Amino acid sequence: MKIYSKLTLSVLLAASAAMISCSSNDDETPEPVKASIYDRLGGTKMVSDPDNSGQMIEQGRLSFRKVVNSTIGLIVADIQSNASGNLQAHFAPLLAETGSTQSTNIAKLSDNLTDFFSFNTGGTNVVNTYSGLSMSAAHDPAKNPRMGTKSSSADYTKFEGYVGAAANANGVASNTELYTDIVAVLESLRTPIVQK
Repeated sequence: MKIYSKLTLSVLLAASAAMISCSSNDDETPEPVKASIYDRLGGTKMVSDPDNSGQMIEQGRLSFRKVVNSTIGLIVADIQSNASGNLQAHFAPLLAETGSTQSTNIAKLSDNLTDFFSFNTGGTNVVNTYSGLSMSAAHDPAKNPRMGTKSSSADYTKFEGYVGAAANANGVASNTELYTDIVAVLESLRTPIVQK
């Protein structure tokens, strides 16, 4: 009986201590957890894929794919304009590929970037897993023959501007927290990408 009483007393004391420590903050409201970028772009809600008739896609992934494809379109327009400081040198090897190989590789680039951004901003159902070069190696022409030249800080800032314009064109306004969070993700990649 004494063992049972000591055990009961110990359990009661432990439970009381736990209740006191937990109840001391009852008046404080816990901080709400901010939804991931992926969730704020539509998350895992399944919608019709406008590019693949009869197929469904997560809204978050579709949102990223739209921004990625718009960004690629802006970069191609920049290259075709021959504007000073354009990004042509970076994409020259990819653009030198011809015919269906080029369009296939641009589609692959779009898929890879969509996977990358989806996974790294909270997407959990990314189909493909990345097994390629590190971010630094992928942007170093000595390690990746499909990269035309190393990026400067100005090049990367221009790329960020294109992503921002593509986000705006796809419904993400510049003056929102979502936009700021997307820019923060891009800025976190500046160090391994900018190499000159």
